[in-house]
Amino acid sequence: MKVFGALMLALFASGSAGRRGRQLFPKSERTRDPIEKRQSDGRCGNGFDTVCADDECCSSAGWCGTGYLYCSAPACQIEYGPACDANVRPNGPDTTNIARPKIGNIPYGEAINRCSRNGDIALTYDDGPFTYTEDLLDLLQEYNAKATFYITGRNLGKGAINDPDTAWPGLIRRMIRDGHQVASHTWSHQRLTTLSRSKFWNQMIYNEIAFADILGYFPTYMRPPYSASNEDTDAWLDELGYHITYFNLDTEGYLHDSPNMISASKTIWDNTVEGKDPETNRWLHIDHDPVYQTVYNLTEHMLQSIQSNGFRAVTVGECLQDPKDNWYRKVGNQPMSSDPSSEGSSSFPPTTNGRCGSRYGEATCRHEPLGETCCSRAGWCGSTEEHCGRGCQPVFGTCNDTPEPGT
Repeated sequence: MKVFGALMLALFASGSAGRRGRQLFPKSERTRDPIEKRQSDGRCGNGFDTVCADDECCSSAGWCGTGYLYCSAPACQIEYGPACDANVRPNGPDTTNIARPKIGNIPYGEAINRCSRNGDIALTYDDGPFTYTEDLLDLLQEYNAKATFYITGRNLGKGAINDPDTAWPGLIRRMIRDGHQVASHTWSHQRLTTLSRSKFWNQMIYNEIAFADILGYFPTYMRPPYSASNEDTDAWLDELGYHITYFNLDTEGYLHDSPNMISASKTIWDNTVEGKDPETNRWLHIDHDPVYQTVYNLTEHMLQSIQSNGFRAVTVGECLQDPKDNWYRKVGNQPMSSDPSSEGSSSFPPTTNGRCGSRYGEATCRHEPLGETCCSRAGWCGSTEEHCGRGCQPVFGTCNDTPEPGT
């Protein structure tokens, strides 16, 4: 548990200020070529400048090996450990060449730290989904509160978010059904300012692929892990068409994850919100749903405070007054429109043999007769629960439980 706790603390530590630090790295470090030197003594990573064997991972302590302590994101050093779980591409349609028009009035590629509408408190939770996320969704539903979930695709050994053998796809679909917003917190929670351009690209594109595999669309909003960005990463995120969102209310729940410490986070909240006038105040908040005390203690305190002080618990998009149509990019329509809820996947060819999905020429089932328009996990068109239920691929057909954004 001590090892896991240390990993969690390192993951959540994102600084006390909403504006990210300007961590400017020498150009040679920001764009270094892939490292070729291989290890010969079991050591790897930063400081050793050596890469593990292709089937090994590089631990945070700089040792080559396999297993959770070596391979799990974000601790595994992805530039030096080829087998790090973060280096595994998720299943799903490639989003690299999706059109990325910059729609609306919210800036792209630059820091956003606060809401624009008084009376709003945008609740946000980073790093999930996790074991406690379903209970958090139940609590938000009880208070009729909306939130934004900054989702990390593969971290803390939880597997990929689009793995149909996990609870994560269903939880992400529920977030949309319940009226919450989902946003990107990168694929595996790496410090973006330390990555080569190619590894940075994977951090964003892999998460898009996983989102698209679950929902048929992916977010235009993101938050950099550890609030770490610089001129290069901002420019790359601008190129990818992302709104870079931070916060101006951090309860530091990840630092106070015990029953006798969480009161410190409540005090931070109370000192900020209690007694304030909703006509003249607004906040963009941050917490983390893999933190037990945040979910089971702090959040209800915040929700009660929001209600008693006359504020609204809303999504980030709402607090910025950005129309819901702008929060996501649909996969399957070219050019990408500002309406992610529109139907169809006209850019994908219709199946000719009943096979579908990214492994079968990105063929779609949507035009199949007799209602066999679902694309199963195994890549077959059909209409049974096996085709349309768990593991159904929404990008390449219809699915029973895939909500449209904003519904």
